[in-house]
This record gives sequence, structure tokens and C-alpha cells, in this order.
Amino acid sequence: MQQTTALQSKAKRDSFVKRHYQPIITLTLLIADAVGVVVSFYLAYQLRLLLPLPEPARSVPAFREFLPLLALQLVSILTAFFFARMYHRQRSRYSADELTAILSGVSVGTLISIAVASLTMRSDSASSDYPRVMIVYAWLLTVVLVSLLRWTQSRLQQALQARGIGRVRVAVVGAGEPTETVLQRLHYARHAYEVVGVVLFNGYRPRSDVRVLGTLNELRNLIQRERVDEVIIAVPNASSEDLLHVIEHCDRSSISIKVLPDHFQIMAGQLTVSALGGLPLLNVRDVALRGWKLSLKRAMDLVGSAIGLVLLAPLMFLIALAIKLDSPGPALYTQERMGLDGRRFYLLKFRTMRADAEQQGPGWTVKDDPRRTRVGAFLRRTNLDELPQLINVLLGEMSLVGPRPERPVYVEEFRKRIPRYMERHRERAGITGWAQINGLRGDTSIEERTKYDLWYVENWSIWLDIRIILVTIWQSITGSSENAY
Repeated sequence: MQQTTALQSKAKRDSFVKRHYQPIITLTLLIADAVGVVVSFYLAYQLRLLLPLPEPARSVPAFREFLPLLALQLVSILTAFFFARMYHRQRSRYSADELTAILSGVSVGTLISIAVASLTMRSDSASSDYPRVMIVYAWLLTVVLVSLLRWTQSRLQQALQARGIGRVRVAVVGAGEPTETVLQRLHYARHAYEVVGVVLFNGYRPRSDVRVLGTLNELRNLIQRERVDEVIIAVPNASSEDLLHVIEHCDRSSISIKVLPDHFQIMAGQLTVSALGGLPLLNVRDVALRGWKLSLKRAMDLVGSAIGLVLLAPLMFLIALAIKLDSPGPALYTQERMGLDGRRFYLLKFRTMRADAEQQGPGWTVKDDPRRTRVGAFLRRTNLDELPQLINVLLGEMSLVGPRPERPVYVEEFRKRIPRYMERHRERAGITGWAQINGLRGDTSIEERTKYDLWYVENWSIWLDIRIILVTIWQSITGSSENAY
């Protein structure tokens, strides 16, 4: 009897959380941010009293004198977060995008609070003239503490989603390669999305081991029966009539409808909307890495590769020794690749396969490749086999971040069947790249990799490179290659 009562009570709690899931997530984020701002401000005050930097504190007022400024900073930062849409987190994974948004929101909120305080508060009050170094302390501590609290909140959200609470139930309508791509991405984000199944389009059956819900004519009933929250349409070469036909089958339901772009899939740049006399037009942005940006990226490569080679020299020596002890053959492996403007160069790697792995000619590496050595399996999983490419970067043959270089024999094949493939060679090849941190490495779709590479080429920024490097390091430490975003 007691067990039955406990189960009923648990079911009621889960039902309540499911009904109020989004408000709960928003409230916990708001509380986390508020606590982070207040605690950081107080710690910044204490640090100013304790640390004699840049000089000993002489006449710092009592903390209560700063309460008006604390209230102003709290409101400013929370408002900046609100306008940055940081209180509608659908996915539980904490990402580099969120860290960037926190850094931006805290910076903007801090500047606003200082500006408003200088304009509205009395000139003789502590709030209008508090220690300048305290600004830096409060800013830095707020970024760190809010990031930690939001990471903790994401673990809470992930725990709820693991129990089926808050996961988005998705049905995919589609056919061919686009559907397989969507299913793969949903699998990577399975902590946030639950794939209900696939709705067949023109008789297509998916290769993936996924449930088939039915045909397009049954879609409206399927949505209600399976309690679908979102429909993703991934139909190759779909005409306007095809898309309208699909949408007509689900437009009466309160669900989200998303369409995988097919006509524009070879355009990797950012698409924006403008108007011509009320007529909506799509703008395709194509921003290549040129001018001073090219010099900045090269400077970053030189400094990064030089520092990396110095700091990682002991580790690289140990790896080379382990390879020699594990299997006969050289520690380093060189292979001809194609880089910037189609120029060929010899890429350096630690050897991860048997010395005779390519006796039968070049072969594409696959997951759990039987040609790997024991040490090689570990090196490939942690990306440590790529460390010698820092030499390629120092020589100017590669970059720290960029499209991964392919062998000339494969380039000749891909350029014939993949639109815009050679445009990825407009920039130096990289040790890591946007495609790699999104799980597209090894035996994965070349078409998808090309789209990610072109997006990177057309949307480059120094912050994007830094983000990719940080995510690569994190994935190497954790051994994860799944989508980080």
C-alpha cells in the first residue's frame, strides 16, 4: 500500500514538472544568474580589501554603501541576458555559445550600470566613486560564477530530460540523405530530443534503425497520437508544392515545423532576409578571410604553434617512445595532402597504424580500424596523433584551425561530385576545424563535412577559431567527438 502511494506521489510530481517545465527552467536560470551577480559583487568588495593591487586599499566605504550600485548592476545584467534570449534554453548541454553570451551579457550589463550610476547617483556617494579595480574583480568573478551556476543548472536540466521530462518529441518527414543527416544530428542531441520516428515520403525507407510511423497522409493523426512537439521536413529536391503539401498535414496542430534547406544547402554562408518593395529576398553573405584578418590569423598560428611545440615537446617525446615500443616502424608518418589553393604538402602525424597498413594502396580509415596499433587507438581517440602538425603550422603549410586536408586522390574524386568542394581550399588546412568538433571526422559524410567547412570559410572570426580550439581540447580530454553545440 505504501509503495503504491509513493508511486502515485512520484507520478504526480513528474506530471507537475512536465506541465511547468519551461517556467521551472527559466526560474532556475534567473535564480542562478541573480545569485552569481550578487555573490560575485560581494567577493569583489572583499578582494579589494584583502589584495593590495594595484595599491593597498585606503578608504573603502562599508559594503552597505554599495547596495544601490549592486541593485543597478543586478538589473542591468539580467536585462542584458533577457534581450540576448538567454532565458529560453531548450537544450541541456552547456556550450561555448552560452559562455560567449555570458561574457557579452556581463560586459554590457556592467558598462550600463557604471554609466547609469555616474549619471544618476550623487557625486559624493560611494556608489558613484567605488574602487576602479573592483569593477574588474566584479566583472571577472561574475563571468566565472554565472558560468559555473549555469553549468550546474544544465546538469539539473539534463537529469530531468534523462527521466523524459522536457525532451522534445520529434517526427522527421523525409527521404534520402537529408533525412539520414537529420537523424544523425538528433542522435547527437538525444539528451534534448526524442525521435518519435520517420514519416515516409514517396515510399522512402530510412537506412537507420528508427521507427517508421506511417505515410504522409497519416501525418495529422500521427502528430496527435504520438504527442509530437516538432516536425522536421527533410525532403531532397522538394518543390514548393511538396513543402506546402507536407505543411498542410500538420498546420492545425500547435507544433513547431522546421524545414531542412535543400535548395540552399550548397550556400554555406549566413542567410538573412531583406525587402524589395515589400518583397522578401534572401541575402547570402560570403565573407572570406582576407586583408588584415589573414595577417591576424597567421600571427595566431605562429604564436600558437611555437608555444605548443615548446610546451608539448616532453609529451611528444613520450608518445614517440611509446609508438616505437608498441610496434615496429617509424614514430612519425608523412602523407601527401592538398592545402591552400590546391598546393600539395606532406602532413606529419604520429603513426597510429601498422607500418604495412597501406601495402594494398590508400584506404579510407573507418571506426575501430583493424590496422590500428594499441597505442594508435589511444592517440586517435584523444587526437594526440595530430600534434606533429604544429610543425606544418609553423612552416605555413597549415593553420591551427581550418578545413581538414585530404589526399590528392580523394580531392580529385570529391571535386567532381560535390558542388563548391574546391572552395574549401581558399584557406589553409587546419589541425582541427568546425566540421571536426561537430562530430564529422573519419568515416563520415563528405558532403556534410564540405558544408561545415564552407560555413567556416565564409564566417571566420578570431573568436570562432578560439572557440574551436577550446572545444577540441575539451573533446580530447573527455574522449568525446559528439556535437558540442
